[in-house]
Amino acid sequence: MKKLILLLPMIMVAFLGEAKDLKTLRVTTEPQMSCSNCENKIKKNIRFEKGVHQISTDLKGQVVTIEYDADKTDEDKIIKAFEKIKYKAVKLEEGCKETSTSEACNKCSQAKK
Repeated sequence: MKKLILLLPMIMVAFLGEAKDLKTLRVTTEPQMSCSNCENKIKKNIRFEKGVHQISTDLKGQVVTIEYDADKTDEDKIIKAFEKIKYKAVKLEEGCKETSTSEACNKCSQAKK
C-alpha cells in the first residue's frame, strides 16, 4: 500500500511534465538564405533560444520552421533572436505556400506590410 501511495504522485508528476504547449512558427529571412552556411548559422544560433524544441530550414523554399514551447517563449522573442545574427525574420501566415517576398500570395504580401 505504501508503494502505491509513493508511486501515484510520481506518475502524476511525469504526466504533468509532458503537458507542453508546443507551437510552430514559419518565417522567411531577409537577407534570404543563399547557401548551407546561412542555414547552419540560423540553426546553430536559434536552436539555443529558450523554449525552442526543433528548427528546420528549407533553402529552396526560403522557409525556417521553428517548433517552440509557448510556455517558455513567444513569436516576438524568436523573431528578435534573428536580429542578433543579422537577419530579419518575416512571419509567414498559416496555410501560405509561398515565402513572404513572393507577390503570388496575398496573405504573405499583407503580412509583410
